[in-house]
Amino acid sequence: MSTPEPAPPRRLVPRIPLNTLAIGFGLAGLASLWSTTTRALELPLAIPVVLWTGAATAWVWLIVAHLVRGSRSPDTLMSQLRHPAQGPIAAIVPAVGMLLGAELYLVWPAGGFVLAAVSFAAATVFAGWILSYWHTGHLNPEAFHGAYLLPTVAAPLVASAVAAKLGFPVIAMGAFAVGLFFWVVLVTVLLSRLAFFPPLPGPLVPTLAILLAPPGVAGAAWFAMNGAHDDVVSVGLLGMLALMFVLQLFLIGTYRRLPFSLGFWSFTFPAASAASFLIEWVELAAFDGWQVVAAVAAGCVTILIAAIGIRSLVLVGSVRRGAHRAEQALRRADDAARGGGGGGRHDDR
Repeated sequence: MSTPEPAPPRRLVPRIPLNTLAIGFGLAGLASLWSTTTRALELPLAIPVVLWTGAATAWVWLIVAHLVRGSRSPDTLMSQLRHPAQGPIAAIVPAVGMLLGAELYLVWPAGGFVLAAVSFAAATVFAGWILSYWHTGHLNPEAFHGAYLLPTVAAPLVASAVAAKLGFPVIAMGAFAVGLFFWVVLVTVLLSRLAFFPPLPGPLVPTLAILLAPPGVAGAAWFAMNGAHDDVVSVGLLGMLALMFVLQLFLIGTYRRLPFSLGFWSFTFPAASAASFLIEWVELAAFDGWQVVAAVAAGCVTILIAAIGIRSLVLVGSVRRGAHRAEQALRRADDAARGGGGGGRHDDR
């Protein structure tokens, strides 16, 4: 009786770049935008319900995909979190979890509260851990990019808005203060890096769009804590949003020269958060035709995100093993940002 042949060894593959988590962030931002638009323009509730369902599905799917691929990879999750270009992007997972928890709270208070609370705790622990890691002196200044604002600026500001909606004003104000403090600190570092070091690798250039997000998310949090009215803080945040928008206009030429990659999803959440704050402001101003401005803002961002989604599907589906090939550009950019250090390159052949 012949002995059975041993099973072939399982092929090891690289982990999915954390940059892809921006897909879930962008879809959650789009859903939040249409929640704001639906309330302001009294549109059917089915629109945000469908979008939030899609955002939740994408969030779960991305987490599962990362875990499954990670189980087949020689790299560890900790190596990704310590990667100077990828690590901060992991903050997207609890940030989206908080947004989904706040929305779920409206229909299932217990479930929504648990999801938001667990996500808040995860965001806090991750922010503390990554701050301690940044203190070890292992960072390459050239690795610094817009996504470094995610753990200590975007996540706390999202937490502030969510805590206010769930009825925790003290937590909301504390998270708001944390987000504002690190907004000032990290934007200063980012501008210094952009001014005095070589340009960012192409797929990481869209992370510059995150400069739009802090004033938009902070504005939403401020309105959630204090109600929508014009005061020195809300007007100041609107002014900052206007300046960051003008900056993005001057960067359009740079963005247009970039070949399309999955990194373009970095545009999506900042654009959605900026449009949401703008819609809250035009509703507050209530000038003649404000509804048109709100509809145009929501429509333009929706078209942008839909176009990026379609291009992503084409990119992934256009060649054999398209998902792996689409990830290659992100890996090359991450490795270039870290200065070509060892341990980050993979062969996808």
